[in-house]
Amino acid sequence: MKPVLIVMTSHGDKAGHGPTGFYLSEVTHPLEEFLAADLPVAFASIAGGEPPVDGLELEDKVNATFWADPLFRAAIRSTQKLSDVNPSDYSAIFFAGGHGAVWDFPVSKAVNDVTRAIWERGGVVGAVCHGPAALANVTLSDGTPLVKGRKVAAFTDDEERAVGLQDVVPFLLSSRLAELGADMQPGADWTDTTAVDGRLVSGQNPQSAASTGRRLAEAVKAAEAGNARD
Repeated sequence: MKPVLIVMTSHGDKAGHGPTGFYLSEVTHPLEEFLAADLPVAFASIAGGEPPVDGLELEDKVNATFWADPLFRAAIRSTQKLSDVNPSDYSAIFFAGGHGAVWDFPVSKAVNDVTRAIWERGGVVGAVCHGPAALANVTLSDGTPLVKGRKVAAFTDDEERAVGLQDVVPFLLSSRLAELGADMQPGADWTDTTAVDGRLVSGQNPQSAASTGRRLAEAVKAAEAGNARD
Protein backbone atom coordinates (compact mmCIF):
# COMPACT_ATOMS: atom_id res chain seq x y z
CA MET A 1 0.00 0.00 0.00
CA LYS A 2 1.41 3.37 -0.99
CA PRO A 3 1.39 6.07 1.71
CA VAL A 4 -1.11 8.83 2.27
CA LEU A 5 0.67 12.17 1.89
CA ILE A 6 -0.40 14.58 4.64
CA VAL A 7 0.20 18.18 3.54
CA MET A 8 0.46 21.17 5.88
CA THR A 9 0.56 24.90 5.36
CA SER A 10 3.83 26.78 5.74
CA HIS A 11 2.10 30.13 6.28
CA GLY A 12 2.35 31.37 9.84
CA ASP A 13 0.67 34.78 10.01
CA LYS A 14 -2.96 35.89 9.74
CA ALA A 15 -2.18 39.08 7.81
CA GLY A 16 -0.95 40.80 10.95
CA HIS A 17 -3.80 39.48 13.10
CA GLY A 18 -1.79 36.89 15.00
CA PRO A 19 0.10 33.67 14.34
CA THR A 20 -1.35 30.66 12.60
CA GLY A 21 -0.18 27.50 10.85
CA PHE A 22 -1.52 23.98 10.49
CA TYR A 23 -4.11 22.99 13.10
CA LEU A 24 -2.61 20.17 15.12
CA SER A 25 -5.76 18.09 15.60
CA GLU A 26 -6.41 18.22 11.86
CA VAL A 27 -3.19 16.25 11.44
CA THR A 28 -3.26 14.02 14.52
CA HIS A 29 -6.90 12.90 14.41
CA PRO A 30 -6.80 11.85 10.73
CA LEU A 31 -3.36 10.34 11.32
CA GLU A 32 -4.76 8.16 14.09
CA GLU A 33 -7.41 6.90 11.66
CA PHE A 34 -4.88 6.22 8.90
CA LEU A 35 -2.67 4.23 11.23
CA ALA A 36 -5.65 2.28 12.60
CA ALA A 37 -6.45 1.32 8.99
CA ASP A 38 -2.82 0.19 8.46
CA LEU A 39 -2.16 2.96 5.96
CA PRO A 40 1.42 4.23 5.83
CA VAL A 41 1.83 8.00 5.88
CA ALA A 42 4.30 10.66 4.82
CA PHE A 43 4.41 14.38 5.55
CA ALA A 44 4.90 17.41 3.32
CA SER A 45 4.41 21.14 3.54
CA ILE A 46 4.47 23.94 1.01
CA ALA A 47 7.97 25.15 1.94
CA GLY A 48 9.31 21.95 3.50
CA GLY A 49 11.02 21.69 6.85
CA GLU A 50 9.09 22.46 10.02
CA PRO A 51 5.73 24.14 9.39
CA PRO A 52 4.18 26.49 11.97
CA VAL A 53 1.65 24.87 14.28
CA ASP A 54 -1.65 26.28 15.52
CA GLY A 55 -4.20 24.72 17.87
CA LEU A 56 -1.56 23.27 20.18
CA GLU A 57 -4.23 21.92 22.50
CA LEU A 58 -2.58 19.23 24.59
CA GLU A 59 -5.67 18.57 26.71
CA ASP A 60 -6.80 16.75 23.58
CA LYS A 61 -5.56 13.21 24.25
CA VAL A 62 -4.80 12.44 20.60
CA ASN A 63 -2.80 15.64 20.26
CA ALA A 64 -0.95 14.94 23.49
CA THR A 65 -0.06 11.39 22.48
CA PHE A 66 1.41 12.38 19.13
CA TRP A 67 3.07 15.54 20.44
CA ALA A 68 4.91 13.41 23.01
CA ASP A 69 6.02 10.93 20.33
CA PRO A 70 9.60 11.70 19.23
CA LEU A 71 9.06 10.01 15.86
CA PHE A 72 6.07 12.20 15.09
CA ARG A 73 7.88 15.34 16.20
CA ALA A 74 10.89 14.45 14.07
CA ALA A 75 8.64 13.86 11.06
CA ILE A 76 6.97 17.24 11.55
CA ARG A 77 10.35 18.99 11.85
CA SER A 78 11.53 17.59 8.52
CA THR A 79 8.57 17.60 6.13
CA GLN A 80 9.22 17.23 2.43
CA LYS A 81 8.73 20.26 0.24
CA LEU A 82 5.56 19.52 -1.72
CA SER A 83 7.13 20.50 -5.04
CA ASP A 84 9.82 17.85 -4.48
CA VAL A 85 7.54 14.86 -4.02
CA ASN A 86 6.85 12.23 -6.67
CA PRO A 87 3.05 11.93 -6.93
CA SER A 88 3.28 8.33 -8.13
CA ASP A 89 4.61 7.35 -4.70
CA TYR A 90 1.27 8.05 -2.96
CA SER A 91 -2.17 6.49 -2.82
CA ALA A 92 -3.79 9.69 -1.56
CA ILE A 93 -3.13 13.30 -0.66
CA PHE A 94 -4.71 14.86 2.42
CA PHE A 95 -4.65 18.59 3.15
CA ALA A 96 -4.81 19.50 6.83
CA GLY A 97 -6.42 22.77 7.82
CA GLY A 98 -5.40 25.73 9.90
CA HIS A 99 -5.96 29.30 8.78
CA GLY A 100 -2.55 29.46 7.12
CA ALA A 101 -3.86 27.16 4.42
CA VAL A 102 -6.05 29.85 2.85
CA TRP A 103 -2.95 31.90 2.10
CA ASP A 104 -0.51 29.40 0.61
CA PHE A 105 -2.50 26.38 -0.63
CA PRO A 106 -4.46 28.28 -3.33
CA VAL A 107 -1.35 29.90 -4.86
CA SER A 108 0.94 26.86 -4.83
CA LYS A 109 1.69 25.35 -8.24
CA ALA A 110 2.76 22.18 -6.44
CA VAL A 111 -0.70 21.80 -4.87
CA ASN A 112 -2.23 21.78 -8.34
CA ASP A 113 0.41 19.58 -9.95
CA VAL A 114 0.68 16.92 -7.24
CA THR A 115 -3.05 16.73 -6.53
CA ARG A 116 -3.96 16.48 -10.21
CA ALA A 117 -1.39 13.74 -10.76
CA ILE A 118 -2.62 11.67 -7.81
CA TRP A 119 -6.28 12.10 -8.81
CA GLU A 120 -5.74 11.28 -12.47
CA ARG A 121 -3.85 8.12 -11.52
CA GLY A 122 -6.92 6.96 -9.59
CA GLY A 123 -5.81 8.12 -6.16
CA VAL A 124 -7.83 9.75 -3.39
CA VAL A 125 -7.91 13.45 -2.52
CA GLY A 126 -8.94 14.63 0.95
CA ALA A 127 -9.00 17.80 3.03
CA VAL A 128 -10.50 19.13 6.24
CA CYS A 129 -11.58 22.55 7.58
CA HIS A 130 -9.42 25.16 5.78
CA GLY A 131 -7.52 22.38 4.01
CA PRO A 132 -10.05 22.46 1.14
CA ALA A 133 -8.47 25.81 0.22
CA ALA A 134 -6.17 23.52 -1.78
CA LEU A 135 -9.15 22.53 -3.91
CA ALA A 136 -9.61 26.13 -5.02
CA ASN A 137 -6.36 25.65 -6.94
CA VAL A 138 -6.76 22.22 -8.53
CA THR A 139 -7.80 21.78 -12.13
CA LEU A 140 -7.87 18.58 -14.14
CA SER A 141 -5.93 18.16 -17.38
CA ASP A 142 -8.90 19.51 -19.35
CA GLY A 143 -8.96 22.67 -17.22
CA THR A 144 -12.06 21.74 -15.23
CA PRO A 145 -11.88 22.50 -11.48
CA LEU A 146 -11.63 19.24 -9.55
CA VAL A 147 -14.51 20.32 -7.31
CA LYS A 148 -16.93 21.16 -10.13
CA GLY A 149 -20.14 19.18 -9.66
CA ARG A 150 -18.74 17.28 -6.68
CA LYS A 151 -19.89 17.25 -3.07
CA VAL A 152 -17.54 19.17 -0.79
CA ALA A 153 -17.48 20.07 2.90
CA ALA A 154 -15.29 22.92 4.14
CA PHE A 155 -15.10 25.60 6.83
CA THR A 156 -18.30 27.55 6.33
CA ASP A 157 -18.71 31.27 5.86
CA ASP A 158 -20.75 31.36 9.07
CA GLU A 159 -17.96 29.63 10.99
CA GLU A 160 -15.46 32.15 9.60
CA ARG A 161 -17.69 34.96 10.80
CA ALA A 162 -18.03 33.26 14.18
CA VAL A 163 -14.25 33.41 14.69
CA GLY A 164 -14.18 37.02 13.48
CA LEU A 165 -11.83 36.50 10.56
CA GLN A 166 -14.19 37.05 7.64
CA ASP A 167 -12.42 40.30 6.75
CA VAL A 168 -8.92 38.94 7.42
CA VAL A 169 -8.77 35.82 5.26
CA PRO A 170 -8.14 36.43 1.54
CA PHE A 171 -11.51 34.87 0.66
CA LEU A 172 -14.39 33.00 2.26
CA LEU A 173 -13.58 29.38 1.56
CA SER A 174 -17.03 27.87 1.10
CA SER A 175 -18.11 30.73 -1.14
CA ARG A 176 -15.02 30.34 -3.30
CA LEU A 177 -15.54 26.60 -3.72
CA ALA A 178 -19.19 27.16 -4.59
CA GLU A 179 -18.12 29.68 -7.25
CA LEU A 180 -15.99 26.92 -8.78
CA GLY A 181 -19.04 24.70 -9.06
CA ALA A 182 -18.68 22.61 -5.90
CA ASP A 183 -21.86 21.14 -4.44
CA MET A 184 -21.28 22.39 -0.91
CA GLN A 185 -22.55 20.20 1.94
CA PRO A 186 -22.63 22.43 5.02
CA GLY A 187 -23.65 21.12 8.41
CA ALA A 188 -24.54 23.16 11.47
CA ASP A 189 -21.64 25.21 12.82
CA TRP A 190 -19.04 23.18 14.71
CA THR A 191 -20.69 19.81 14.01
CA ASP A 192 -18.94 16.74 12.62
CA THR A 193 -19.72 17.03 8.91
CA THR A 194 -18.05 15.17 6.06
CA ALA A 195 -18.70 14.81 2.34
CA VAL A 196 -17.64 11.87 0.21
CA ASP A 197 -17.94 12.01 -3.56
CA GLY A 198 -16.15 8.98 -4.93
CA ARG A 199 -12.44 9.58 -4.43
CA LEU A 200 -12.93 13.10 -3.03
CA VAL A 201 -13.30 13.24 0.76
CA SER A 202 -13.67 16.45 2.75
CA GLY A 203 -14.61 17.68 6.21
CA GLN A 204 -15.99 20.94 7.54
CA ASN A 205 -14.11 21.85 10.70
CA PRO A 206 -11.85 20.49 13.49
CA GLN A 207 -14.76 18.46 14.83
CA SER A 208 -14.75 16.58 11.51
CA ALA A 209 -11.06 15.66 11.49
CA ALA A 210 -11.31 12.07 12.72
CA SER A 211 -14.32 11.17 10.57
CA THR A 212 -12.68 12.72 7.50
CA GLY A 213 -9.59 10.62 8.12
CA ARG A 214 -11.66 7.49 8.61
CA ARG A 215 -13.64 8.04 5.44
CA LEU A 216 -10.51 8.82 3.46
CA ALA A 217 -9.00 5.55 4.66
CA GLU A 218 -12.13 3.76 3.44
CA ALA A 219 -11.85 5.50 0.06
CA VAL A 220 -8.21 4.48 -0.27
CA LYS A 221 -9.08 0.86 0.42
CA ALA A 222 -11.91 1.05 -2.15
CA ALA A 223 -9.60 2.61 -4.73
CA GLU A 224 -6.97 -0.07 -4.14
CA ALA A 225 -9.65 -2.72 -4.63
CA GLY A 226 -10.78 -1.06 -7.83
CA ASN A 227 -14.21 -0.24 -6.46
CA ALA A 228 -13.95 3.56 -6.30
CA ARG A 229 -15.55 5.90 -8.79
CA ASP A 230 -14.26 9.29 -9.90
